[in-house]
Amino acid sequence: MNRYKNLEIWKDAIKLAKAVHVLTEDLPKEETYGLKSQLRRAAVSVASNIAEGAGRNSNGEFNQFLGYAIGSAFEVDTQLTIGVELGYFQADSAKALGLQIDSLANRVNKLQQTLTPGKRR
Repeated sequence: MNRYKNLEIWKDAIKLAKAVHVLTEDLPKEETYGLKSQLRRAAVSVASNIAEGAGRNSNGEFNQFLGYAIGSAFEVDTQLTIGVELGYFQADSAKALGLQIDSLANRVNKLQQTLTPGKRR
């Protein structure tokens, strides 16, 4: 049990969530329930979906949740772009996180390709 904690992609997703929390700490108060909340929830969702999928009964279900994790990662990337466009984030900071997101999404995708649907892990 808890084998997801051994996955490098899960560990990196935790790092991403932490980086997003730090980056959004100083957003204006009016963004507390807007961009700040959206970014944080999406970032947390990446790691959460990896963990939930790892706890499912089949590779097909794991694959599905890995897909959700990739979707959440791309949500974060999109929201970072919006934050830059609104002048909340430096382009360099968002770009660095974007590179992390791309790397993570690619590695999650590679794991998906190794899963055989229907089989139990």
